[in-house]
Amino acid sequence: MSGSGRGDIVAFAERLLELLDQGSFQTTYKYAVLLGLMDLCVEHTSAKGAAPTSVTTRQLAEKVLELYWSHTRPFDPERRPDLLQGKTGEAEILQRIRRFRTESAADPSATLAQARRANARGFERLTAFVEWKLIEMPLPRLQFFGNVDLRFVYQIGWDAKVRRTDTLDGFDNRILFVDGASDSLVRLAGLLRPLVQRQWAAMVARLNKLADAQLEEFLFGVDRADLGPIRGPLRELQGGRCFYCDDAIRSDACVDHFLPWARYPDNGIHNLVLADGRCNGDKSAFLAAPEHLARWTVRAVERAGDLAQIASRARWDAHPARTLSIARAIYLRLPSEAKLWRGRGVFVDADRVRIEAVLVA
Repeated sequence: MSGSGRGDIVAFAERLLELLDQGSFQTTYKYAVLLGLMDLCVEHTSAKGAAPTSVTTRQLAEKVLELYWSHTRPFDPERRPDLLQGKTGEAEILQRIRRFRTESAADPSATLAQARRANARGFERLTAFVEWKLIEMPLPRLQFFGNVDLRFVYQIGWDAKVRRTDTLDGFDNRILFVDGASDSLVRLAGLLRPLVQRQWAAMVARLNKLADAQLEEFLFGVDRADLGPIRGPLRELQGGRCFYCDDAIRSDACVDHFLPWARYPDNGIHNLVLADGRCNGDKSAFLAAPEHLARWTVRAVERAGDLAQIASRARWDAHPARTLSIARAIYLRLPSEAKLWRGRGVFVDADRVRIEAVLVA
């Protein structure tokens, strides 16, 4: 597994912090691009734990759509239904997402995956628009410090003078990570994500004259979807027993994110397990111990058909390869002294040999 030295990572982090200077941001696009690139590096971690060397503008456009989707729900239907995310008015990407949401999802709580299924052509048009907007605006400008383009995160084959055409045929839409940058993004994800989210929320709060804490919970809180439709199917899949302690679940059945939402926001069916209230509360946002990780990976393979069926019937997201890559990105970089939750107040050290045996193909 490749990686940068400690000094390189610190220097990379310091430069990213400089990049977050909000004075130069006209919209929140740069925050979305930073989080999108970080998430793609995590999602495309290889079987051996290596971060990707490149991603495409199409992949980034879909990730930016995911990030902004929840932001276009009504914030305060009576007084302030829509939030500004630009200094000179509503950002174009959000305008287009709101229009697509109106056309495709009458229910304001609908997920992006549900709206995409309802209006596939509209989703393709929206994604194409977002992709070109990213090509034209934030991507060529993101790494500028004053008038100097440092390009310490990625290289692209165009500059800010690029002009939109009808299609991307023949356009090199690769975003090539500078040596070690993608690995640094993965290693720093747990620290950088909450920081970027806080800066993002603070900018929107200033633009809309709102309290930061209330806004951050709305924009990035865990309750992104009603988990009720999958509670029953997960109970049946697990034979009515808690995923962690294997005791029978009586009444307090809780849908738990196996890979904690605080580490990475993944609502895919493969990341969801049913737990009793005590285990769910005790595990909280901790990473689960290797024995739980082993059973979780076995479930993904042996019950793949059942999980796919649950997702299909509930119209739920299912992306097993992505979820596995996220697990690799998180677990394979844990130091040996990291404490992992085994159950009800018991923590164990990260067993790197066992973790690698489980996750490395």
